[in-house]
Amino acid sequence: MAFIQFSKVSLAFGDRDILKDVSVNLATGTKAALTGANGAGKSTLIKIMAGITEPDSGERSTQKDSRIAYLPQSGLVHSGCTLKEEADKAFDWGYEILKKADELGEQLKTETRNTDRIATEHAELLAKLEESGWYRRDALSESVLLGLGFERSDFTKRTEEFSGGWQMRIALAKALMCGPDILLLDEPTNYLDIEARNWLEKFLQDFKGGFLLVSHDRYFLDHTINEVYELFGGDLKRYPGNFSHYEEVRKVELNTLIAQYEQQQQEIQHLEEFIKRFGYKATKAAQAQERQKMLDRILENKIEIPESLKKIHFTFPQAPHSGQLVLTLEKICKSYGGPNVIDSLDLVVEKNERLVVAGRNGAGKSTLLRMIAGVDSQYSGNVKYGAGVTVGYFSQDSAEKITGSQTILEYMEERSPLDLIPKMRDMLGAFLFRGDDVFKSISVLSGGEKSRIALLELLLKPVNLLVLDEPTNHLDMHSKDVLLDALKDFGGTVIFVSHDRGFIEDLSTKVLELTPGHFREFPGDYKYYMQRIEDEANGIISTAEPVAPGKSGTKAMEVQAAATENKSAGKLSYEEQKKAEAEKRKLKKEAEKIEAQILETEEKKAELENQMALPEVYSNGEKAKAIQKEIEGLSAQIDGLNDQWLVALEKLEAVE
Repeated sequence: MAFIQFSKVSLAFGDRDILKDVSVNLATGTKAALTGANGAGKSTLIKIMAGITEPDSGERSTQKDSRIAYLPQSGLVHSGCTLKEEADKAFDWGYEILKKADELGEQLKTETRNTDRIATEHAELLAKLEESGWYRRDALSESVLLGLGFERSDFTKRTEEFSGGWQMRIALAKALMCGPDILLLDEPTNYLDIEARNWLEKFLQDFKGGFLLVSHDRYFLDHTINEVYELFGGDLKRYPGNFSHYEEVRKVELNTLIAQYEQQQQEIQHLEEFIKRFGYKATKAAQAQERQKMLDRILENKIEIPESLKKIHFTFPQAPHSGQLVLTLEKICKSYGGPNVIDSLDLVVEKNERLVVAGRNGAGKSTLLRMIAGVDSQYSGNVKYGAGVTVGYFSQDSAEKITGSQTILEYMEERSPLDLIPKMRDMLGAFLFRGDDVFKSISVLSGGEKSRIALLELLLKPVNLLVLDEPTNHLDMHSKDVLLDALKDFGGTVIFVSHDRGFIEDLSTKVLELTPGHFREFPGDYKYYMQRIEDEANGIISTAEPVAPGKSGTKAMEVQAAATENKSAGKLSYEEQKKAEAEKRKLKKEAEKIEAQILETEEKKAELENQMALPEVYSNGEKAKAIQKEIEGLSAQIDGLNDQWLVALEKLEAVE
């Protein structure tokens, strides 16, 4: 069985311990994630595992002949051959075996001694090659490249023609194809669209070897891994279960840590006040010195809260009032010289909707958002805003507008509403500018850092229609959560594109699917959309025709609905339909509110159940009894809420 094993591995940069006596074993069947705050040393740890970086001390061992594939976050560039030829380099190990087998075959022709040994070794090499699937490498190569989003027409392109993101896809494809026993993947989803992420998710689920990966995509992690390693303060701790389970357990631990942290901060404050007040008085000098020694001891063991687990919440400035009808698109057509990328698109967006635009790369998602935002005017058709609509637009190009020599803090405070200035450092922290980072000059920031500044700057503007193209790029999981909470509470309308499935599922209320020249509307959240696509693929329901030029998405949905819904529904007057829709929305909100209460209560119950597993609780009869009583009360509350939820659903079904 293949493995990578660490034993008491340590590494320090200057006076900072990155790894302190870390021990871990990755083997065939391992499906693990590595997490930790930015700068905790995750990439460094993976490089040590890959044998690229040497630790200061400790042992690293691997099973003989284990094949380890490592993918860094960025920086890999390929050139000098076609995509197909570059992909074939992933199978160099097989060519080496074949070369050695050929050499042994030549020896058999000339050797007269040791022929049995040579023949046996020759046969073993050929059998190894056959069992590895090397002879099916062309089919594997094609499957992986197509799965990661390449087209067959790309296979003959020179690799230097591909952009940086596609260069990293090439590197990922080679890592997956090389027949690895252990995969070490540092942010493999960074440059993948949602279709490629879904494909990689399935690949890792079926992968027979072991893997350790770093990712900021919670949904992806929940569907690929079954254990989490957290790196914090140089220590590595293992948590069994998927990523959401790790977060639940860590939340309970964090509550205890915060209580200890707050108590320690009070002690530090009291000691510092005493020293400051009496340090220069002769009568108190001895006591002040003793207090200083106590303070030094505390500071040596100062408790730190992981930045990735601190919860920061902020709200947008109040959205200006707008009418119910926010946006209307009429017969929108867009071409880049060939067939229309977007053809006769009709769309109506209403107030408070969260519309996600879905589709593969090249389907026109970013193009549509640019037209809606007024950045691109080279199209035919009409884009009409409703009464009082003000638009805020974010794309990766927004970073180019961030210039100047001010510090980050100065830049943001200058552009912030007055009431948010006191919260600015917290908000910058939520967007990964922590500690002294806020004093960095705008002029030295990277493109990713400027993108985060541009996004935060947009969110501080009083608008009521946000148009967001990949807002989660360059954000870690914690920052995504902060952004998601703020967008859920936002009093306006959101139209967005994202490759983060968890983010989409939590935010979207409506889906617009784009394919080249066609579109479809799905009046439901992203889970409904994905279930619908899966049902269509499995033949459970008929595939709805993509909306053809000249036929609106709303009309197409009406035609499809008419085939299955009661004919009498079509006889309702406009006012009756409007009233029915209002009642339906009211009942839906009621059901969603109860569902949220159920989830919140279940989380409280789960937290108490975790506490019951703590030694200081189960060994204390009175405390355990009190917590058990709370659990029982919450269980009864959940039962009652479930009954209310079922009643609400029945009412909703009655009006649908």
